[in-house]
Amino acid sequence: MKKRFLSPAVFPKGGILLLSVLLPFAPVRLPAQAPARTYPARPGPNDTTRLPGVDTLNEVIITGVSRATLARKSPIAITTVSSRAIDRTVESNIIDALVKNVPGLQAVKTGPNISKPFIRGLGYNRVLTLYDGIRQEGQQWGDEHGIEVDAYAIDRAEVIKGPASLLYGSDAVAGVVSLYPAIPHEKDGKLHGRLLSEYQSNNGLLGNGIRLSRSSTHWLWTIRGSYRLAKNYTDRIDGRVYNTGFAEKNLSAMTGYVSTRGTTYLNATLYDNLQGIPDGSRDSLTRKFTRQIYEGARDTLTNRPIVPDAVLNSYTLSPLHQHIQHYRVYANNHYQLGKGEIETTLGWQQNIRREYDHPTAPEQAGLYVRLNTINYGVRYIAPTFAGLEMTAGVNGMVQDNKSKDATDFPIPDYRLSDMGGYLYGKWARNNLVISGGLRTDRRTINGQALYTGIDPITGFARQLFPPDTTGASQPFTVLHKQFTGFSLSAGAAFQLTGNISLKLNIARGYRSPNITEIASNGLDPGAHIIYLGNRNFVPEFSWQQDLGISGDFPAITSSFSLFNNYMQHYIYLEQLTNAQGYPLTDAQGNKTFEYQQASAQLYGAEGLFILHPVDWKGFSFSNTLAIVYGLNKKSQYRNKGNEGEYLPFIPPAQWQSSISQEFSTPSKLFTSVRVKAELEYNAAQHRFLALYHTETFSPAYTLLHLSAATNVYYDKTHFLTIQLQVNNLLDRTYQNNLSRLKYFENYLQSPDGHPGIYNMGRNLCMKLICLF
Repeated sequence: MKKRFLSPAVFPKGGILLLSVLLPFAPVRLPAQAPARTYPARPGPNDTTRLPGVDTLNEVIITGVSRATLARKSPIAITTVSSRAIDRTVESNIIDALVKNVPGLQAVKTGPNISKPFIRGLGYNRVLTLYDGIRQEGQQWGDEHGIEVDAYAIDRAEVIKGPASLLYGSDAVAGVVSLYPAIPHEKDGKLHGRLLSEYQSNNGLLGNGIRLSRSSTHWLWTIRGSYRLAKNYTDRIDGRVYNTGFAEKNLSAMTGYVSTRGTTYLNATLYDNLQGIPDGSRDSLTRKFTRQIYEGARDTLTNRPIVPDAVLNSYTLSPLHQHIQHYRVYANNHYQLGKGEIETTLGWQQNIRREYDHPTAPEQAGLYVRLNTINYGVRYIAPTFAGLEMTAGVNGMVQDNKSKDATDFPIPDYRLSDMGGYLYGKWARNNLVISGGLRTDRRTINGQALYTGIDPITGFARQLFPPDTTGASQPFTVLHKQFTGFSLSAGAAFQLTGNISLKLNIARGYRSPNITEIASNGLDPGAHIIYLGNRNFVPEFSWQQDLGISGDFPAITSSFSLFNNYMQHYIYLEQLTNAQGYPLTDAQGNKTFEYQQASAQLYGAEGLFILHPVDWKGFSFSNTLAIVYGLNKKSQYRNKGNEGEYLPFIPPAQWQSSISQEFSTPSKLFTSVRVKAELEYNAAQHRFLALYHTETFSPAYTLLHLSAATNVYYDKTHFLTIQLQVNNLLDRTYQNNLSRLKYFENYLQSPDGHPGIYNMGRNLCMKLICLF
């Protein structure tokens, strides 16, 4: 058999249009010994030093370090995204908003609301997502759902680019995306609030969010809620793209106690998302989208009816959709212990995924999995002695995953236990900072045997349990695997002059294979892929070297970095084909992929240049550049280029440029107006995996975005921010190399010469934010 690579509770509907940009920061959540940064309550019209990106080298970071520190003094490659930058970026989800602000961060997308973070060409279980310091655990191996967080609740973010296994263990081999929700900080005992509303014309997105909070000297609390509703998005080639709408609800609350000795925060969140599952099926002549109405052998591409225009333009989701729920309860504590500090984290989260793929039985889920996770962590930060800071910690998680009332079983029921311990040190003297550490991890996975049979009433597969297993199939046998890993990191940051800093870091990362890679054996209905795992896999290990230089001048902020990442036992997918070289599929056209291991290398560069002249108030000219190359080092693909040597899902070179100007006005109602033009250039991707037509060439394209914003003051200290933005102003038709929808095509040749599904067309956006 030939192989080929993978191609890539409730809120009222609608709502008031509200929202913005130029919000003052809330102070960063910092350990006890780090002073909080403060900002004026009312921003000046030409406050250039506070423009997003201008002061990134002097931002305080708390991810990947023992104590809060300045980004320029950390040897690791890390980028901060402020609340102001998030508010000024109008996208369909929080990951896409971060992509616009972090060079080297990309997203593999399956429609507007499904974005998987990729850092320097690596993603899925290689990128660890943290929510307020807690690992986000939600079946992240899946293609067809995004990150289960409330985008309107995120106040700031930090992105580590490169192995971060030292502090976080397995799954941080490519980096970390750390999301921090807002916490109240006024300490005046008064009620404060924030209302946010947005509208996006392309898919009719209606989003509304509210946050209420109060804080006194010692006690604080906040509650948040949001609702987002969207129909199918559109582009000039495909028209409305069927089944890409969603309806998302969020609710969260926190309370905390602050004393001179430390802090305690208790948090609870609820995420509920009804998400369309596009499959790309079309009529072969008209190229209009079709929908499935039959089951099994009766369902063929030729007998699927065309989707009516009224359905395409409706907010009503198709019966074939997914329902994702995520619940989280956790506590973060940070206290002084003698002259040192201790931090503890304890959390519980539950992720439920149901994928409905039976048109004749729409209430019956095809995939129905429930994942329970307990996260824990303790670390002690010793007193600083002779410039040396030492931190020792233990963290890990315990998981239990079960299939419920389902008909498809791509993975077995399993239990996972994960624990790691680390020692981290940082020494600083004069202009030099040296940091590093060691870590060891152990992960145990115990999978249960699973039996299936045909339900005589429904005709669908169902799970059977001993002793009633006569005549049953057994897709999974008992599984017991244990993985261990050793991680390390060593780096230095040197302040060459008052304005120029150098960084060097070397890190060894570790990732144990996930459950799909070692045990999958069946159809994932949402991904439309039959996965086959390999129980003989060993952990991945990466060796990455980072070298960077940055400059922070009164009129210029700049940085440039190089990286090289060599991975041992890199896990990837190969597609199975028949003797004639055609994809091996089932009756519904679902393709079959099998996991493999080999060595791989990824290397590239990133750059940032921002011009903000001191004498030209309110002006900013920003540029970022990112490029990465990925190679499969398996001997049989050496020097094969597009025929096996290039890794899939590698973004092309990307240049983003923007120019903005904030104008003062004589009005007391609105003191300034800011206008901005953005240019987004994606180069052609010539280094794609063409083997068996796994990937195809992606032409270069350029997108133009325009925006304008102002603050309307309704009293001396509070304002309503109004932002208007047009994304893809010229309505350019394009296919991003990291869009999975590009490969949603059932025919070998497209009659109109446009195979697959294109990205979103012109999108007029309005965003309002009101503080009170």
